[in-house]
Amino acid sequence: PDIGDFKEVEVIEILVKPGDVVAVEQSLVTVESDKASMEIPSSAAGVVKALRVKLGDKVSEGSVLLDLEADASDAGTASAAQSVSVPDAAKPAAAAPASITAAPATGSCAGTVDHDCDVMVLGSGPGGYSAAFRAADLGLKVVLVERYTTLGGVCLNVGCIPSKALLHVAAVMDEAAHFAALGVDFGTPKVDRAKLAAHKDKVVGKLTGGLGAMAKMRKVTVLRGYGSFADPHHVVVELTQGPAQDKTGAAQTVRFKRAIIAAGSQAVRLPFLPEDPRVVDSTGALALDQSPKNMLIVGGGIIGLEMGTVYSTLGARLDVVEMLDGLMPGADRDLVKVWQKMNAKRFDRILLNTKTVAAEAKPDGIWVRFEGAGAPAEPQRYDLVLQAVGRTPNGGKIGAQRAGVTVNERGFIPVDAQQRTNVPHIHAIGDIVGQPMLAHKAVHEGHVAAEVCAGELRGDAALARAAFDARVIPSVAYTDPEIAWVGLTEDAARAQGIAVTKGLFPWTASGRAIANGRDEGFTKLLFDAESHRIVGGGIVGTHAGDLIGEIALAIEMGADAVDIGRTIHPHPTLGESIGMAAEVAEGACTDLPPAKR
Repeated sequence: PDIGDFKEVEVIEILVKPGDVVAVEQSLVTVESDKASMEIPSSAAGVVKALRVKLGDKVSEGSVLLDLEADASDAGTASAAQSVSVPDAAKPAAAAPASITAAPATGSCAGTVDHDCDVMVLGSGPGGYSAAFRAADLGLKVVLVERYTTLGGVCLNVGCIPSKALLHVAAVMDEAAHFAALGVDFGTPKVDRAKLAAHKDKVVGKLTGGLGAMAKMRKVTVLRGYGSFADPHHVVVELTQGPAQDKTGAAQTVRFKRAIIAAGSQAVRLPFLPEDPRVVDSTGALALDQSPKNMLIVGGGIIGLEMGTVYSTLGARLDVVEMLDGLMPGADRDLVKVWQKMNAKRFDRILLNTKTVAAEAKPDGIWVRFEGAGAPAEPQRYDLVLQAVGRTPNGGKIGAQRAGVTVNERGFIPVDAQQRTNVPHIHAIGDIVGQPMLAHKAVHEGHVAAEVCAGELRGDAALARAAFDARVIPSVAYTDPEIAWVGLTEDAARAQGIAVTKGLFPWTASGRAIANGRDEGFTKLLFDAESHRIVGGGIVGTHAGDLIGEIALAIEMGADAVDIGRTIHPHPTLGESIGMAAEVAEGACTDLPPAKR
């Protein structure tokens, strides 16, 4: 098995002894790396004659574990004694079968079935791999289809995780710069972009390698290629190879009893932007191939502003253009105002209520023209243009119509509370079923779909009743400072005429925030005016994303201000600002001046 790099991993348990009779796939030893521990199965059946390893030994791919007298009845093995070694993940796979012609649009499948399974999961992002692993844990035979070389989808490979690796570096660089005013001067940092990109790739590799190992532990069959439905019970997978997604020309067919569609989404590309290496989406921005002096972010949402933070810290001046009247749509304006004030120094222009209408690639840069009340009259030149105007679901790219699955005009697949599509044995999860397009939502939807499949296939009524019933789903902008919110926002309550009681605790009164030199933020809780239960909350400040989970839990549990305020939070922490905000709502906070009566 491949545990990441799988070099020099330690034997932590020996599961057989000389004289034992073992079967094919029976576990022989357990090894452990820094990513996972897993059992190594036998490649042949027979009798163990001698062990070649002991506890604490380091093994790599190809290391001999034991001598085995193979069972003569075991097809493909000799009756003579042989050695069983650690499987070599680097060995080339067997040649793929000849290409299978895709089924016609009538929705019938012709040709050989290469894989037969209980559940086929299409897509291995956080939702897809979570669904596959949960289904396998519940005893189902699972095939996971993924077109790229590693599991994890956009989030792990070119999204959430690599961007956070770069944002962490940017945050440390900014923090170090601030320390000069405290008497600790680290000097001007020197940035090696190649090493920085390698660090980002190492972070990604550690996580994706761990996923590959866990798929093998669970005996999930991973099939690499483009999956497209042939009919309601078959998917044809055009096999891919290489570091990207190059097709080999071969295909395999998977027959399934249940399917979970987790095919995700892709970045929207604006048609008037030129095809040019200086025009990138978030994936291209993560490559760090360019060192722009000035940069345009098209779209004032979370993704663009996160990447803008990284490039700004690395030396770029920023412009951002947004069609709406504010940045970070969805978050309360008071939260965004704190971020915008602190980050004003990064921007030359923040163009709101403004459209990007044309762009031209010239040798000296990308020249962009805008329309809007505050738009510059002349085209503006940029070294790099990041288009971050949202994502579009992949519902129209998987042959769903051949399975009879409904896909709406925007590419989303409608589902019910059990993630079930209009075809009862086919479920869908994640970005492809609608907003919010967030990994943590997809994970929970994946668990629900897997449990329903297992319940129906195994006759478990409790599992079969599983449903996605989350009250709230938190959102986080990993900018500096971070902004996080969950449940009802103050702006939405005002617009909907919902009466709420607000408790707001400014971090200028937080001992920990002051000690950290980062007291610009605040914590805000909203309580229903009649029931007094918490209905929403928002935080702006360092580590806001790490804190918002407590508010989400409080909403799920139906807590009120007394429950939260009288829960003893450790001091001094940023987390205690949640308890103090509840005390403010209750009128019992002693860390602020007395409330006006």
